Parts: sequence; structure tokens; C-alpha cells
Amino acid sequence: MTFLALLDYASVLVFALTGALVASRAQLDIVGFAFVACLTALGGGTLRDLLLDRNPVFWIGNPNYILLAAFGAVAVFLSAHLLESRLRWVVWLDSFALAVAVPAGTGAAIALNSPPVITVLMGMATGTMGGLMRDVVCNEVPLVLKQGELYISCAMAGAITAVMMIWMGLEVRFALLACAGVCWTLRAGSILFGWHLPVYKSRPPRS
Repeated sequence: MTFLALLDYASVLVFALTGALVASRAQLDIVGFAFVACLTALGGGTLRDLLLDRNPVFWIGNPNYILLAAFGAVAVFLSAHLLESRLRWVVWLDSFALAVAVPAGTGAAIALNSPPVITVLMGMATGTMGGLMRDVVCNEVPLVLKQGELYISCAMAGAITAVMMIWMGLEVRFALLACAGVCWTLRAGSILFGWHLPVYKSRPPRS
């Protein structure tokens, strides 16, 4: 198994768990769990592969990704009632999923020799779009759009870190590990310490 495939597997599993937890908060049935888990786990990578014209899309070429996401959905369906705070689990699992998915997307773009700007955007899309789809389908305010939340900016910072380190001559897998570290550190800081971006505040027009 290649390093990029390992990142994709880890991303699919952790995002599937977050999707299933959100499904539990919405009190869906087992089919709803599987749908939301698969949408969350595969959505970002699917968009990435379509935009990069990778053929076939990663989960079509290897259906084991779907089976892994479905397994995660069933596991959460059977155990979610044991968790004291499912929202907190969603937030923290999502932070780990972000830190895995962004380097997965960044690495996929690097493997295709994409320009730096496209590489960064593919890392961001892979890390954020699955969670965005999950929250929209389950009628929750998307984490990526919450006021001042460090989320998309974490993905961007991680992907830029990887691109810069490769430009400096670092081996790709070490650059992707640095990408993961930057993503998770910033996201964890946002959760624990309230790090956030400046928020626009409207002001009355001057008379």
C-alpha cells in the first residue's frame, strides 16, 4: 500500500465516523447513517478526483473505500448511545480527519505535477468539502462556515506548508506529514483556545 493510499483510507474512515455521528444527532436510520457516512467520507476526494481528471475516481477504482465507510457507519450506529457528548466527538474527530484528508488531497495533486495553486486548492477541497456536504444534508450549520472558525484556513495553511517544503527539496511524504501537523495544530488550537479569524461587524452608515 502506498503512502497516499494509506492517507486516503485513514481519511475515509475518520470522516465516515464523523458523518455517522452527525447522523446519530439527526436520529436517522441505519440507511441514513450509511448514506451520510459515505457522503462525508468520499465527497471531498470525489470532487478532487473529478477536478484533477483522475480516472477512475478513487472509490470506483477501489470499492474497499465504500466498504470501510459503511463499516464506520455501522460501528457508530451500534455505539453512539454510549458517548456522553456526540457533538464534541464530532468536532475532535473532524479535526483529525482534516489533518489526514488535506495531505491526501495535496499529495494526489503533487503526484499529477499540478501547479502550486492547484495543489493547495485540491488539498483544501479534499479536507473540507465532505464535511460541508454532511452538515448541509443534516441541516446543521457547516463547521467550515461557522463565525471566525479556523477550518478552511487550517487546510490552506497545511497545504501551503507542504508545497513550500517540497519546493525547498524535502521528500514528499515528510512534507505531507508536516502538512498534517500544521492542519491539526491550528484546528486543535481553535477548539481548545478559541483561536479564530477576525469577523466582519457591520457598522451603521455615516450620516
